[in-house]
Amino acid sequence: MYREYLQDQEKINFKFEQTKEDFIVDENPRTFSGKGNYIILRVQKTEMTTWDMVAAFATYLNIPSEKIGYAGLKDKHATTTQYISIEAKYEKALKKFKHPGIKILKTTRDKYSIRMGDLVGNRFSINLFGVSPIDAGRIEKRARKIAKDGLPNYFGYQRFGRDEDSIEQAKEMIAGELFIEDAKLKKFLLSVYQSERFNAWLRERVELSRTENNGKFLLLEGDVYLSNEGKLFTPKKIPQRDFEEHKVVPTGLLCGRNVYRARDKAGEIEKKYDDGFIYEKGSRREAVIFPSDIKLDYKNNFDILNISFTLPKGSYATVFLEAIANKNFKAQMGKAKRR
Repeated sequence: MYREYLQDQEKINFKFEQTKEDFIVDENPRTFSGKGNYIILRVQKTEMTTWDMVAAFATYLNIPSEKIGYAGLKDKHATTTQYISIEAKYEKALKKFKHPGIKILKTTRDKYSIRMGDLVGNRFSINLFGVSPIDAGRIEKRARKIAKDGLPNYFGYQRFGRDEDSIEQAKEMIAGELFIEDAKLKKFLLSVYQSERFNAWLRERVELSRTENNGKFLLLEGDVYLSNEGKLFTPKKIPQRDFEEHKVVPTGLLCGRNVYRARDKAGEIEKKYDDGFIYEKGSRREAVIFPSDIKLDYKNNFDILNISFTLPKGSYATVFLEAIANKNFKAQMGKAKRR
């Protein structure tokens, strides 16, 4: 599904590579106490999925992978830094751990194991190729405007697999036309189905914002908001100022049971993308996020622009790049050519 963005501007042509040299991700973790029965490892991995990295530790320690905690899944084709937790009784054995794709950078302790979603956000550093001096200035201007006005928080192309084939599988499973026995695959396909509906809802809200609110995200009566304290609520009046001050953000539905749903005008749009037959628990996702700590470094002799920025957890760096370029990227995009 095509992702629409708030500013319908001229396209900017650049390329990027998801490689260990040109796509770097650093996890911003929650605070650790320094004491407790779990050892917290800050690890750097290259050319490995998070699951592969966890499996390497599990094999070395001869323990089930489920005994190793992690907060999020990181790209394979990148250099990524993230945190994992392991029972402290394995601390001595971990001192001898060696792997060509994994480095242990730092250790500390905590009372609790790390769980999925147990992080603040991620810091990205990405090289953009084929950027002229004029386009370097345009990219910076757009990036800072998006950081001020907000970025539609789409699920990126990575969510749906190459050629988005998993979307069709998910729809067939939900319709009862495809039987999936593997529990992990069923869970993944359900998340794909929820994500596709969320993206479709968000696209309609973005199109409405472009036509009726001059390219700024339009808040509606009945929207469900998420506060900085993590609370969901539907106010009597639209909290425009709090939204502009980044104190609250509107949310979209990840359909399922026992989830807070929108009302009034916002609810009318949301119902089109709901599915009351989903038996798993639903949730809500921020409709808009605000990239922060944006820094740019232009290598004029090589037409390379390095852009670094921080996003909240669960958000996609490629979505930010799409909004800057005002075009969609695809999972099968070719390698960028260095000049």
